Amino acid sequence: MRDNTGTKKVIGRGTWMDMVAHRIVQRERDLGRNLELIRTESGFGASGIPHIGSMADAVRAHAVTLALRDMGYSSELIVFCDDMDGLRKVPSNLPHWLTEYLLRPVSDVPDPLGNFSSFAERMTSMLREALDEAGLDYRFMSGREAYKTGLLEEQIRKVLLNWQRIGEVIREMTGQEKFTKVLPYFPICKGCGRIYTAEAHDFDEERGLVRYKCVGAQLKSGWFDGCGYEGEARINSDDGKLAWKTEFAARWAALDVRFESYGKDIADSVKVNDWVSENVLGHPHPYHVRYEMFLDAVGRKISKSTGNVFTPQMWYRYASPPSLTLFLLKRSVGTRRISTPTIIKMMDELDKLEELYFRAKHANDFKTVRLRGLYEYAHLLRPKNKQSVRVPYRLLVDLVSMAPTERREEFVIERLRRYGYDTSSEDVKKRVWYAVNYVKDFGMALGPTRVEVPEEVMAVMREVVEAVRRGAGPEEIQSEVFNRSRARGINPAETFRHFYRVLLNRDSGPRLGPYLYDLGAVRLDEILARYSS
Repeated sequence: MRDNTGTKKVIGRGTWMDMVAHRIVQRERDLGRNLELIRTESGFGASGIPHIGSMADAVRAHAVTLALRDMGYSSELIVFCDDMDGLRKVPSNLPHWLTEYLLRPVSDVPDPLGNFSSFAERMTSMLREALDEAGLDYRFMSGREAYKTGLLEEQIRKVLLNWQRIGEVIREMTGQEKFTKVLPYFPICKGCGRIYTAEAHDFDEERGLVRYKCVGAQLKSGWFDGCGYEGEARINSDDGKLAWKTEFAARWAALDVRFESYGKDIADSVKVNDWVSENVLGHPHPYHVRYEMFLDAVGRKISKSTGNVFTPQMWYRYASPPSLTLFLLKRSVGTRRISTPTIIKMMDELDKLEELYFRAKHANDFKTVRLRGLYEYAHLLRPKNKQSVRVPYRLLVDLVSMAPTERREEFVIERLRRYGYDTSSEDVKKRVWYAVNYVKDFGMALGPTRVEVPEEVMAVMREVVEAVRRGAGPEEIQSEVFNRSRARGINPAETFRHFYRVLLNRDSGPRLGPYLYDLGAVRLDEILARYSS
């Protein structure tokens, strides 16, 4: 948004979350709706291991809730779990015996590891654990419980009474003809326990019953035979569930949801649900933000079933929760790739944002305000009161890589003290733990980041490395940086800055002489070799 002079106008804290919250409020006012509580929602399918993409939906909705609260409105996030979804495919790395439970609702499938009451509860607990670790404030809702308690009964009734009209709209919008012939409702067959093999063919409005027959189903994974059972499902119970192309709308209307984002893979379903919400249920559909998919390092879609899952728990083993929140909130559009180096990059970026946050407190230009706002949202609008001791992550990984295996943490702490760092804070100790895990699991140091280095500064850097090669001690190396720089008419501060940029991808770092001494000439040669012409 820009003002009359064409200058970007700062809304809230300058982030996309603030802009979305502003648009939601304006839309709600235009609709004339009550603004006492603005509810956001995030949906989660419990049919596979929760990955970064699963968490992204909740984190983004939570950030919008925070932005609404920041504007002075009451807002809450509901995380709605579809734990009645059928198990369509056994996720990679899970036991093969789960195939006998295919198409059973995941809340009826046993936990493959035996610790939880069901497959769904295990997957749900993993997501909730990740959200709790990140510090999110949300209300969890089980889809099964919502159906069992009759929360969606009124909406189900309206959908089933208008099923033919809805079926035609689905056909027009998506080309799918299935729901022009059967009701958009999936009973759980009382004969075989499966959910998608039974077709709903009639609705008894007076008794609130759906009549069905288990005839079989064609899914992407193949054909599943039906058992032939004919029965009835009660709409005020968990005997069955609405099809996705109507269930979102039912949830929005029943819970009065005002915002929900979605991935482009379900864009058609959202389009239909928007229509159903408006035209059948009489509820203006929520304000949406559409986002792209998460891809792995080689460009494949992150998938619960194919096994290329990068979980929040994996991230938390190597980096802090705010660094993951930052990654998920940096932007709302565009495809995102995720790999192990992404984690380290985000730790670096969070450090730089923290430095900016405390250094530019009174800046009012749009870019700085936005970056400060992003840092605040990464900390859930509860930023630190003072800047922490920022030990560069790349430095820690390098130190762990050169440490004796049996005393890595002790070695790293000793070196940090030698470099002039205060190692008493819990933040520093936690970072050391992250770095130890990284090296332990991946067995390698991080590759240096290539930056632009003036030729005359690079010449000084190579001369300093020669001093390391001939056996100079830490203090002598420190002095060489000053002496060699001045001999070439270069401000020593420039040489220090470029050393840190090349080695740690930042403008400052540990006391340089001891650090270069510990790295050694061989490692320094490997790094500077990237700058050979």
